[in-house]
Formats: sequence, structure tokens, C-alpha cells
Amino acid sequence: MTITSTAMTQDSTAGPAVTTASPAPSASGTAPGGKTTSSTRARLRTAVRMVAPPAVSLAAAIGLWYLVSMVILSPQRRFLLPPPHEVLTNSLLDKAHVNPMLEALWVTAKVSLVGFLFAAVIGIAIGVLMSRGSLMERAIYPWAVVLQVIPVLAIVPLIGLWFGYGMVARTIVCVIIAIFPIIANTHFGLTSVDRGMHELFTLSKASRTQRLVKLEFPAALPAMMTGFRTASGLVVVGAIIGDMFFAKGEPGIGTLLDVYRARLQSDDLIAAIVLASLFGIAVFAVFSMLNAAVARRR
Repeated sequence: MTITSTAMTQDSTAGPAVTTASPAPSASGTAPGGKTTSSTRARLRTAVRMVAPPAVSLAAAIGLWYLVSMVILSPQRRFLLPPPHEVLTNSLLDKAHVNPMLEALWVTAKVSLVGFLFAAVIGIAIGVLMSRGSLMERAIYPWAVVLQVIPVLAIVPLIGLWFGYGMVARTIVCVIIAIFPIIANTHFGLTSVDRGMHELFTLSKASRTQRLVKLEFPAALPAMMTGFRTASGLVVVGAIIGDMFFAKGEPGIGTLLDVYRARLQSDDLIAAIVLASLFGIAVFAVFSMLNAAVARRR
């Protein structure tokens, strides 16, 4: 009994046992930095999914180019489509050839910018007029459609006869080609504003100008940005067409394309096409990023 009492006394007076437990592994079995690693891998997979398809298609296009140039075409006809490495070395990497192209591309870029600004201002104004009522829409919209469907090449001689063959004529061609998407999207955005918001502005006794600036324009901005993005690609096409047909003044990239075609300079012709295409892609990408930024802010 004495031994048992003593043991019980010692157990009751002893302090609590100290136990150290190792941290339990996470449910996924990863280390403490697993979330960061998984998010990095997810971003890499997303980047690969975005880059891989264009890279594969580009490689396939270059391979097809080599096939046609080196296999299908005979050596006597290979000047029609020189292989990519000859275009690169003879034109794009030769300052004597590429510098005139870059200067001409800068001229085309200025024409595109001026044409886009005029198309944006005029297109927004026409879209606002059309949104003021069904009568204005029925009076203006058919002519906007006519302006869109008329082949520009058919009226180029008339534009040259009226406005000369310089910068003004090139700008007019850009406006004619690029203005319709701006008109259509501006009109759509302004007429799609929520009716309840209109009633709220009516209760607040807002003026027409206040309604337009504070309600309709902000609501129509996503549709307008879509029109700007579409017009940005068309305006580059219009500038190149204007360069081809209105050769007075500084030569644009379209002027050089016509000269290279006439002289059968296939290397320079393909190089100029590549530069013009890259410029158009860059312009379209800029407006796509602006469109995405507007969508995120909303």
C-alpha cells in the first residue's frame, strides 16, 4: 500500500508531459511553398498554350515556303518566290534595302494615324446623330452602308480628280475604309443603354448634353472600343491603298510595293509585305490591349 501511495503521489505532482509534433503534411502532399510553385506552373502552361499554336503555324508556313521555293519551283523561276533566308539576308538585314522601307513605313504610319483620327471624330459624330431618333437613323444609315459596300478602287480616280494625289487623298481613302465600324458600333452602344438609367436621368432633370456625356458615352465605350479596334486594321489597309494610287509627295510603303512589283524585285517585295504586315499587327495589338483595359476597368 505504501508503495502504491507513493507512486500515485509522484504521478499527481509531476508536470504535464511535453510533446513535440512535426507539422502535418498538406492535403496535396506539397511543401510549404507549394501554392507558389503551382501558380507558376499554371502561368507557364498558359503562356505555352498561347505561344505554341502561333509558333507551330509559323514554322509550318516557313516550311511550306521552303518547299515551294526549293522543290516545286525550278531554279529559273525561283525569283518569283525566293527562300526565306535570301529575303532575310538580301533585304531585311541590308541597310541599303531596308532603310527606304522603314522611311516609307513611317510615312504610311503618319497617314494611318491622321486617317484614323478623322474617321474616329466623324464616325462618332454620325453615330451620335443616328442615335438621336429613328428618323435620323433612317436618313443616315443607308448612306453609311453605301459608303461601306462601294469598292474604294472604283472611286479612287474620282478622289484624285477632286482632291489631288497627295496626303489629302490618302487620308480620305483611309477614312472611307475605316469609318463604318466606328459608326455602327457607336450607334449600337448609344442605343443599348439601360432604360432604367435613362429614367433615372429623367427624374434628375438632366439635360441632353449631361445625358450624353455622363450616361450614354460611358455605357457605349466598350462597343466603341470594338469599333476602334476593327477600324485600326482597316485604316492601315486604306493607307497602303492610298500609297499605291496617290504617289505624289513622300512615298509610302504601298508606293514601294508597286515599284518592287514592277521591277520584279521579289526579295524587296516580300520584305516590304512583311514589314507592312508587322505594322498592321502592332496597331491591332495596341487597340486590343486598350479594349481589354477598358473592359477590366468596367
